[in-house]
Amino acid sequence: MKNYPQIIANSCLSIYDYINPADPDLYIPTECLQIILEDAMIGLSLDGYALRTRSKVVKSEICKALGYPVPTSFRKTQPRFPGQNFDVYTQKSLNVQIWNEEVDAARRYVFLRADEDDVITAVKVITGDELAQYDRTGTLTRKYQATMNSYGRNICSHDDSDTVRNWIVDSGNTLIEANPNSFPRRNQLLRITEIYRRLLPMVGQSISYLDAVQERNRGAELHAMICDHLGYSIFEDDGTYPDIANQLLEIKLQTSPTIDLGLHSPEDGEQIVSIGNVGFYSEDVRYAIFDGEVIGNRVYLRNLYLVTGEDFTNYFPLFKGKGTNAKLQLPLPYDFFD
Repeated sequence: MKNYPQIIANSCLSIYDYINPADPDLYIPTECLQIILEDAMIGLSLDGYALRTRSKVVKSEICKALGYPVPTSFRKTQPRFPGQNFDVYTQKSLNVQIWNEEVDAARRYVFLRADEDDVITAVKVITGDELAQYDRTGTLTRKYQATMNSYGRNICSHDDSDTVRNWIVDSGNTLIEANPNSFPRRNQLLRITEIYRRLLPMVGQSISYLDAVQERNRGAELHAMICDHLGYSIFEDDGTYPDIANQLLEIKLQTSPTIDLGLHSPEDGEQIVSIGNVGFYSEDVRYAIFDGEVIGNRVYLRNLYLVTGEDFTNYFPLFKGKGTNAKLQLPLPYDFFD
């Protein structure tokens, strides 16, 4: 792992200076951010501090851990650490309260677990996408869903969006040394028709059903199969959107009539990633939707629908309506910090 704290310290940047998430040196990957903060924060005692002071101590220690200078006073920004795009929550309970703002899909959320003696005992870093999965009340300020239509045949968009089509450079497109979670490269990004060709042999195969509440585990098994068929030598899933960032590919396994899109709509116009002077937006994301059928303890992949964000609503209409809530409460699972 790179010595990100030293690189940041040498840069003389503050926590408020923007860093492009595509910057390989200054923007700390989520998994590395967790390792750094675990090393620095576990064992920190907050005993005896007033709430306001406790918050300042936590943010100061995080600054030191990441290589940033500690500001004289911390601004009330959203998120609290704009440069690395994350917020911090110190939790004694598993009930997270987010006030007066939406869960941001692209933001990282750092959770510190404090025990009864106010000592930090665990650190967990997740994205807004992952955090949204713990909503069981339907009160997220943004939660997109679409109707799952079954077409009884395999479908692929005729072509990619203009941005993706014009950006790709065909030069072998081997993925054997690529990381599924890394940002796309022009000579690695496959055309949607090539993704379709590589994934089509999966139709007719099956994965373990497990049980009705183990959707995440089924998704991981499918994700691993897709990585293998695309030609990656490894399977990695860091929970970010889209699922396979290297191919701008979002994965859905559907055994129900509703597609849960979480915080992302194919037509919301949001920028997903910027690489150099090229920005990729919701419409550029490719959606691999497998129409699954549960038979016994297996889920059989009946059909593959591979569509661009531009084409998505032509096949899968979005539900209408949004809910709002000034205070969002999310109960985290009992093994969240394990």
